[in-house]
Amino acid sequence: MGVEFDPERHGPTYGLTESRYFEDFAVGEVFCAPSRTMTDAYFQVFQAASGDNHPIHYDREYCRRHGHRDLLAHGFQVLIQTCPGAGLLPHVLGPALVAFIEQSSRFLAPVYAGDTIYPALTISELTPQRTTGVMVLRSTVHNQDRVLVLEGEQKLLVRKRPSVS
Repeated sequence: MGVEFDPERHGPTYGLTESRYFEDFAVGEVFCAPSRTMTDAYFQVFQAASGDNHPIHYDREYCRRHGHRDLLAHGFQVLIQTCPGAGLLPHVLGPALVAFIEQSSRFLAPVYAGDTIYPALTISELTPQRTTGVMVLRSTVHNQDRVLVLEGEQKLLVRKRPSVS
């Protein structure tokens, strides 16, 4: 009945952007992930996935007794919002993405239930190697009050454009 199905040509980002290689990127490029409001559902799912059962993440009265206005998000719950796959970067990289090789972060301010957060990755360094390069990304998360609540660094191993023989 016509064209044969090809799973390589299927998915939410197919045709959205052309794939880019290491040398196609520049320091300063920003890749934003969608903002999201940290609802109770996010807290419940993170608690279930992480197994973290400290009451500061799920007991509002405990939080208030200890000086917090609401449930306090676990640092990793905030950090995962900077996952490159939460935005377009891995789709822009396409087959050039080899590996996620390193991550570090600092938690600078609390994130509470009901806060809206804005994650972004900014290319801060590009270190070429023979057939690949290391893309260093500054990861940031701001809240609705424009407060920087998380900053860190991620490193990706990215292929250079294949040489034409």
